Amino acid sequence: SSSQEAGKGSTQMNTREFGQMGENSAAEYLKSKGYHILERNLYIGHKEVDIIAENDKYLVFVEVKTRRQLPDSETIFGTPATAVDAKKKQNLVSAAEDYIKKNGCDKIPRIDVVEVFIHPFSEIYNVLDIRHYENTVRKSGKFSRDKYKYNDYN
Repeated sequence: SSSQEAGKGSTQMNTREFGQMGENSAAEYLKSKGYHILERNLYIGHKEVDIIAENDKYLVFVEVKTRRQLPDSETIFGTPATAVDAKKKQNLVSAAEDYIKKNGCDKIPRIDVVEVFIHPFSEIYNVLDIRHYENTVRKSGKFSRDKYKYNDYN
C-alpha cells in the first residue's frame, strides 16, 4: 500500500492510524471504568465525535487526543487536551445536541476529553498513561444545569 511505501517498511504509522490506536486505547480504558461504548468515530453532519459511551448515569461524548510525549513533560504544544480549541469545543457541543435530538437521552449528557500518552522514543505503540477529564466542555443551559453537580477536573 502507499502508506507502507511512504514509510519504507518502518514501524511508523500515519496520523490517522496513530489517532485510531489512541482511540482504541481510550475505548478500552473507558470499558475498564464501566462505560459501554455506543459509537466510535460518529459523524453528525460534518462534526465527528471520537467515542460516545454511557454508564448508569451519564451519556458521554468523548474527544480523544493522542500524543507522543511523556505524561508530565513540558512541550511547546502543551498537553494533548489543550489541542481541544474553542472551535472543536463548539463542534462537540453541537454534535452532542444533534445526537440527543435524534436519539433521545434519559441520562445526563457530558463531554469529556481523554488524553493518551505514547512513549516518544519507542518505535512501537507504547501507552505510558491515559488521563480522563470529565465534563471538560460545557455549554450554558443543557450541559451545566444547576441541578446536576459535576466534578470539575480542570
